Amino acid sequence: MSELRRKTITGYCDPISARPGQQLDFKVCCYEDGPYEADLVRVFGGDDRPDGIGVIEEAVAAPFAGARDGRFQAIHAGSYGSLDDQDRLVGRQSFTMQAMVQPTLPGRGLNTGRQVVMGRWRAGDETGFALLLDADGALALAIGEDGSGEDGGGDDGGRRAFLSTGVPMRRGQWAFVAASYDGASGRARLVQRPLPTGPGDSLISPAIGRAETLAKNLTLGAAGAPFLFAAGHGAPKTAEFSAHFNGKIDRPRLAERALNDDEMAALSGPTVPRALTDCILGCWDFAADISSDRISDLSPHGWHGQVVNLPTRGVTGHNWDGSEHNWRHALDQYGAIHFHQDDLYDAGWQTDFSYTVPMDLPSGVYAARLRHVGHGDGNGGGDVDRIPFFVLPPKVQATADVALLVPTASYMAYANTRQRLQPNLIFGDGHPEWVNDGFLASHPEVGGSLYDSHDDRSGIHYSSRLRPVMNMKPGDNRPWGLPADLNIVAWLSHIGQEFDVITDEELHREGAALLQPYRCILTGSHPEYHSTDMLDGIATYLDQGGRLMYLGGNGFYWRIAFRDDKPGVIEVRRAEDGTRAWMSPVGEYYQSFNGEYGGLWRRNGRPPNQLVGIGFAAQGFEDSGHYERQGGADDPRAAFALAGVAAGPIGDFGSIGGGAAGEEIDRWDTRDGTPIHALVLARAANFGGDMLRTKEDFLSTMPQFDDPNVRADMVFFECPEGGAVFSTGSIAWVSSLAHDGYANNVAQITANVLRRFLDPTPFPAPP
Repeated sequence: MSELRRKTITGYCDPISARPGQQLDFKVCCYEDGPYEADLVRVFGGDDRPDGIGVIEEAVAAPFAGARDGRFQAIHAGSYGSLDDQDRLVGRQSFTMQAMVQPTLPGRGLNTGRQVVMGRWRAGDETGFALLLDADGALALAIGEDGSGEDGGGDDGGRRAFLSTGVPMRRGQWAFVAASYDGASGRARLVQRPLPTGPGDSLISPAIGRAETLAKNLTLGAAGAPFLFAAGHGAPKTAEFSAHFNGKIDRPRLAERALNDDEMAALSGPTVPRALTDCILGCWDFAADISSDRISDLSPHGWHGQVVNLPTRGVTGHNWDGSEHNWRHALDQYGAIHFHQDDLYDAGWQTDFSYTVPMDLPSGVYAARLRHVGHGDGNGGGDVDRIPFFVLPPKVQATADVALLVPTASYMAYANTRQRLQPNLIFGDGHPEWVNDGFLASHPEVGGSLYDSHDDRSGIHYSSRLRPVMNMKPGDNRPWGLPADLNIVAWLSHIGQEFDVITDEELHREGAALLQPYRCILTGSHPEYHSTDMLDGIATYLDQGGRLMYLGGNGFYWRIAFRDDKPGVIEVRRAEDGTRAWMSPVGEYYQSFNGEYGGLWRRNGRPPNQLVGIGFAAQGFEDSGHYERQGGADDPRAAFALAGVAAGPIGDFGSIGGGAAGEEIDRWDTRDGTPIHALVLARAANFGGDMLRTKEDFLSTMPQFDDPNVRADMVFFECPEGGAVFSTGSIAWVSSLAHDGYANNVAQITANVLRRFLDPTPFPAPP
């Protein structure tokens, strides 16, 4: 960290793409005092590797340009549920709270270690009432009166009662938990009863706990605080939430009096017992609205609410028996929500400046460039941050024959990945090598990627762009995602080829209609994540005569879902198999956003080979290889691709590993759906021992060996109505385009194909 420039300013914009006439809002945070300067740049390059093209940008006039006052904006991570109408608790002095819970970090919560399961609790001054886990992970009940401070806030003049079972709950085990308080008698009671997990469970001392105490004449405080699930309110007059619960909550219930054991047991069923209707304040069914933020109350009161910061839904409940794996078919067994103290959807920063895209601004990649004057490097040079965004052409008004389909879904999937910050065989000792990685190492609050795990070790299923995304910035990053894809932008600009920029989010919303105005579509270097609508849009475009240049590797691999009512977020379920950083729990393979089965597109019957002729073959992050010409290059159908290319290695150079075939590579394989008429034009097979075949290819563990299926295949094939596909099969391909001033065989082949794909002459059907 000491040798890296200190990051003192960053931000994000919403939305991430816009058409002329649409507005983007920029949110900025300064981590040190002082003003900053903002301006607008068009970005053409962002590969900061020693032999990369570097950051290439040109200034563009913008009304927001100039000096601005900096400010700090906090991020409040952690998910919770909040009820709408807090007045329902006014004047009540008795209660029963109960639920089924599965804690995943008992005794290890943030702040004091306490984790609120449910209640009206203000952690800042410990007022209100809450069912929670104490610092040791045991079930506890806290009751606190308001002091005499303003708004009942606190000078700590109120009385307190705290009761704990003293028996730590087991991590990952379901338990019935309840707390009751009778205001008239002052009797407080706790019940902590684990649910059995299997035949051997009786051999282990169960974490059963009961406790009682007297706390007479207590007034339930925190009248101004909301009733929450999985969190407590922060200090008075703040928007902070704390004491987050980590784990699943199922069937939470709230009654207006102290219930006995039989009544608690009756209330733990799926519906409100008729005998208890008069005393029930809330009976919430977390399965009723899995694809939304809504929380539904089954009681006659209709005390509904919503979840905040995207806790994981569509997860198995306390009663899941394995008989059904699709939550839509067994809602009664999917009544849980998994909350985390580090969940984050929207950083919630205020807008510092806005920008309405001018009607005459060319489509392209742009950035708001921020200079934090006199900060960042310790020498007065200042820190520089770039907030990228994408300008699309007017709707259904293409301004070029070529469109670069920017894989924003994949950018979101990798947003703020911390894989390189963990010591491992792939990325080394975990020491940050890039400025933005250094920032991620010291700022966990900006959230993780779909390749990271929550604090409780469960996988992160949702990723959002409504926060600073440190690895989606030109420069100061390992060239992956946008920094790598800017090599395509630089090459297109170098050869004078006009092009439009379009994005995954628009493809999901508009489908084939977004692509149809273009004669040729270019992908980025790693278009890995696709929704059903995205894949359908590309397939329809190709069926209607479109031409696609797939300039990457490991594309069209994972199925994702978007929330149409919640922009800027995607979901993945890492089901069954695949090269993955974590696995979705059994029974949780169906996406909560839309109910579709998640996992690999290959496992969903739509392998990438069917779409682009090749599919993910192997992964390795040391030296990259080069291609050798194959017989398909001499077939008259595809002779244009390597026309004029001299004999010898293709792409034995590049800023990623020194070659055009590397990192993640794809191969031709008719068994996985490659069209039988596809031609292999070139092949790379000269890899080191770190390049290993993807695990979904194996039926059992295999030793390392000289594997003929570890290869990158460059292919071409024709599509209906005169269309065609060209695929390179390597993430590293685009890093070789700029070598020797673009005078190289990688750039020549790519230009040959683009030139032919722009020729309106239809590709004839193969013989």
